[in-house]
Amino acid sequence: MRVSLNWIKQFAALAAPPQEIADRLTMAGLEIEGIEKVAGDTVIEIEGMGKTDHDMIFEVNVTPNRPDCLSILGIAREVAAAFRLPLKMPRTDVGAGLPASEISVEIIDTDLCNRYAGRQISGVTVGESPQWLKDRLEKCGIRAINNIVDVTNYVLLEFGHPLHAFDADRLAGRKIRVARAGKGTKITTLDGVERDPQEDSLLIWDGKSPVAVAGVMGGQDSAVTETTKNIFLESAYFEPTSIRRTSKQLGLRSESSYRFERGTDIEFLEKALDRAAFLMRETGGGTIHQMVDVYPVKYAPVSTEVAYRRINQLLGTQIEKQEILAILERIGIATEDRGETFVVTPPAYLRDIRHTVDVVEEIARLYGFGNIPARIPRTILSDGNLNQREADQQRIKDAFRKTGFSEAINYSFMNSSDLDLLSVASDDERRKHIAVMNPLRQEDGHMRTTLVPSLIQNFLHNISRGVRDIRFYELSKVFIDEGGQLPAEKLRLAGIFYRDKSPSIWKQDLPGFFGVKGALEAVFEELRIGSLSYTMSAENFLHKGKAADISGPEGKLGYIGELSPTVIERLDLKISKPEIIVFELDLDRILGLMKRGRNYCQIPKYPAIERDMAIVLDEAVSAASVTAYFGEYASAVIESVELFDYYKGKNMPADKKSLAFRVIYRSADRTLTDAEVEPVHQGLVEFILAKTGGALRGV
Repeated sequence: MRVSLNWIKQFAALAAPPQEIADRLTMAGLEIEGIEKVAGDTVIEIEGMGKTDHDMIFEVNVTPNRPDCLSILGIAREVAAAFRLPLKMPRTDVGAGLPASEISVEIIDTDLCNRYAGRQISGVTVGESPQWLKDRLEKCGIRAINNIVDVTNYVLLEFGHPLHAFDADRLAGRKIRVARAGKGTKITTLDGVERDPQEDSLLIWDGKSPVAVAGVMGGQDSAVTETTKNIFLESAYFEPTSIRRTSKQLGLRSESSYRFERGTDIEFLEKALDRAAFLMRETGGGTIHQMVDVYPVKYAPVSTEVAYRRINQLLGTQIEKQEILAILERIGIATEDRGETFVVTPPAYLRDIRHTVDVVEEIARLYGFGNIPARIPRTILSDGNLNQREADQQRIKDAFRKTGFSEAINYSFMNSSDLDLLSVASDDERRKHIAVMNPLRQEDGHMRTTLVPSLIQNFLHNISRGVRDIRFYELSKVFIDEGGQLPAEKLRLAGIFYRDKSPSIWKQDLPGFFGVKGALEAVFEELRIGSLSYTMSAENFLHKGKAADISGPEGKLGYIGELSPTVIERLDLKISKPEIIVFELDLDRILGLMKRGRNYCQIPKYPAIERDMAIVLDEAVSAASVTAYFGEYASAVIESVELFDYYKGKNMPADKKSLAFRVIYRSADRTLTDAEVEPVHQGLVEFILAKTGGALRGV
């Protein structure tokens, strides 16, 4: 943005050389990219200066978060604060006893237009602008047109608030309406192009048709011409995102839209309106009417309480309380001292000041970064030892690496369609996801509630690159919306396994399910977690009969299983009958089952006696439940029970199955005899048959 130094001096009585001013502004956050010397102004008396020999033009780089500096006033405010000078405002008095306006204003869509003010100026003479005004515009890169249009551009540069002048006699019904475009609306803008705005674009209407694209460009049918006698001058506040969306959709950018889409000062627009009306009367004559001001959505400043100690703590300074307050008040921020803290109430042109760090930033740049001492960063270093929870997680990772799995690390985002891929029910907890406000990709717009979709993507990435042995695990958090202010963060452990069954010299017939189950059991043994059981899983995305829920003493801990044919089909894999195993565990509960201490016992010195039993059971009776029944039988000589055979087929009824168990008997203080073991074993058989309703095989 091009800024005239002579113009700035009308707001602040600067005596410093241009280079020093440029340096101060740059260090305050407004980078001066260049300085150009041009011819001086021809300024009339109302501007408070005589003729000058030359002027300096600053090329200022204004960052998007500083819309308040897109004006001479904004830059002058920064200069005055930096040099501790008072800020002088130009004349805006329009007089008293003004006639009432003949034009009414109505805001239909108050969500897009919070305030709309206007003044009628009747009996104006449209002509050439004074030389001083044309000089100012041309130095800032704007071509002079006529006194009415030039004044609106002048005030736009001076105060940073866009204005628009309508030919009042061309407004049907002598009224202004602010409303959305609606369906099928067209408007020809000042550049002579017919525009087709979207339905939700905001337009300015008269009593019959649209006369301007709000905040972007005026319409041709209501434009000021050489024959215009009566003006209606607009000064409004439009919602920034609406202007940005409309400008982008129409491919139309202007100085007005550039400022409106970054945010203008809703409170100051009245001053801009009066300043423009005053200059129009000075340059074109006419009578100013009373202001029409419709203000349905009042500006409510957001106050922030800040601790003085926190300011100095973050900056590494020792700035006194009174100096902190004085710095903020120099840029128009109201403050209230409360002892150890103070309350900051920013003006409407500094809406982005909402948090302590925002206040610290303002203090730092005006105090001067060069005045902040350089210090070596200080931090508290830990001894490097892991806490118990971290150590447990490291043990789990080590245990998985021992079983041949590699760790995967993924982003904590997912696509909600991933849950559709897995056919997760609508009332499932995993559907309670949190939307991300600014996602890295639209496809990953939610915080993930399960780790499995990410691992499936890892699998697809590797399989498409020729990898045929895939064993990944991931230990990370999921985020569940449980209705609180923040989502519940739950620790999960998940994995995926795939091995290509291509011809090999080594015959491997073990199904992938049992291979992964064995790896999990090895991890559980490493962590000394026992008393786990496996039951048929009801997860929709797992293969029925090839999946199990893993449960502990307090309920379900997770699941393991082969992906169902439906999911495999959706993945569109170029593999014949792929066997993909996935698992996911609730690690918060798993960690609670880990045993910390170790108990040692003497290696048995006496021999064991083995007895087998094969039981014919109903198909519905699970092996896990039968194994649990063995544990209920009280005997001091039963050392262990192991399932070693499952049979279903020839000579077996369709609804029956056979399970064979091996029982190990041993005594710690003597060698057992068959005579001692036999009654114990017989009692165990009778107990199990009674519990299961089964029968010994072959009996």
